[in-house]
Amino acid sequence: MAVRRIDIDTFLSLFQTMPVFDVRSPGEYNHAHIPGAYSLPLFTDEERKVVGTTYKQQSREWAIKVGLDYFGTKMRKMVEEVEAIVAGFKLQAASTTTPPSGGRGVIVHCWRGGMRSAGVAWLLDLYGFEVYTLVGGYKVFRRHVLNTFNQSFHFRILGGYTGSGKTYVLNALEKSGEAVIDLEGLAHHKGSAFGAIGMPVQPSQEMFENLLAVELNKKRNNTIWLEDESQRLGLVNIPQPMWLIMRHSTVFFLDIPFEERLKHIIAEYGKLDKERMVNAIIRIKKRLGGLETKTAINYLIEDDIEKSFEVLLKYYDKQYSKGLHNRENLESFLNKIPGATVDATKNAQRLIASLQMEKFA
Repeated sequence: MAVRRIDIDTFLSLFQTMPVFDVRSPGEYNHAHIPGAYSLPLFTDEERKVVGTTYKQQSREWAIKVGLDYFGTKMRKMVEEVEAIVAGFKLQAASTTTPPSGGRGVIVHCWRGGMRSAGVAWLLDLYGFEVYTLVGGYKVFRRHVLNTFNQSFHFRILGGYTGSGKTYVLNALEKSGEAVIDLEGLAHHKGSAFGAIGMPVQPSQEMFENLLAVELNKKRNNTIWLEDESQRLGLVNIPQPMWLIMRHSTVFFLDIPFEERLKHIIAEYGKLDKERMVNAIIRIKKRLGGLETKTAINYLIEDDIEKSFEVLLKYYDKQYSKGLHNRENLESFLNKIPGATVDATKNAQRLIASLQMEKFA
C-alpha cells in the first residue's frame, strides 16, 4: 500500500465516510478544525514551539531530528488510538463515494500538508491502514470554507418576535423534510443579551464558519430555512456575503400574540440563574433605558418573573421590529403567518401550507 494524496474536492466526497485525523497541535485544533475531525497531535503545543524554533535558528535537518525524538515515543500510542477510533467509527452521513475496502481508510492532515501529516501518514500506512492525506492541509479546507460564503444560496427566513418559538418551529420543519440550518445551535447562542445563559461555550469565529460552511454545502441543492437573526450572535458573526443574501430573502413572519409569547419566554428563561439574568439586563442598560433597567431588575429580584419579562419583551419587540423594517423593499418579501399560540408543530404546518398556496397561486 502507499499513502494517497487527495485534493480538496476528493476530500469533501470522502471526509464523512471515514475518520479524519488532525495532527496539528492541541492549540491549533481547539481554535478551529474540520468538523468531525479527531485530534491526533504529533506534537504538544510546547513541542511544536521547540521544533519551530530549531528550524528557524538551526536547520531543517536539526528540526526533523528533534521532532523524531518526540515522535518516536508516541508511535505505538498513536497507532492504538487510531485503531480504536477506526474500530468504533460509524458513517455520519450517506455518501455516493464507496468507502475504502475493509473499512480501514483514514484521512490525515496538518496545517499545510507538510511534514507532520507525512510522518503520521507513513506510520499508519506502515501499520496497514489505507491512508489519504489532504494536499494543502487545513489551509486549503479554510479556503474552501471562505469560498462557500461567496456562492449563491436560496434561503427562506423564519421571522417573528422574541418568544415565538422559532427554534422549535425550525426543528418541526426539519422533521417534516425541509432543509434547515440552526444558526443559534451552531453559534451556541440564542441571539439576545441572555443568549449565552445555559448554552455551551461559543466556538471561535473560524470554527463557527467551518461548521456553517459544512451545513451549507450539505444542503446547497435545497431551499434552506434560517431563523431571522442579527448578524452578530454573541461573539461570532454571520459572514457578510451570507448575511446580505439573508437580508434579501423572503421572510415568513410568525405573528403570535404578546401574551402567548410572554408565557413561552417565562417557561424557557424563568428558571435561569438570577445573577446572570441581572448582569445580562445591565449589559443592555444603554438601549433599554435607566428606568426600565431598574424596573426589570427589581421585578426579577422580587421573583415577579412575569412583570420583569414583560418589560424586556416589549424592548426586544421594538428592537426586532427595527431590524425587520430596516430591509430594503420589505413589503415585496414579507409574508405574515398568523398563529394563535406558540405551538411548533401547528406553526410549522401553517408555514408549509403557506408555501403550497404560493405554489398554486
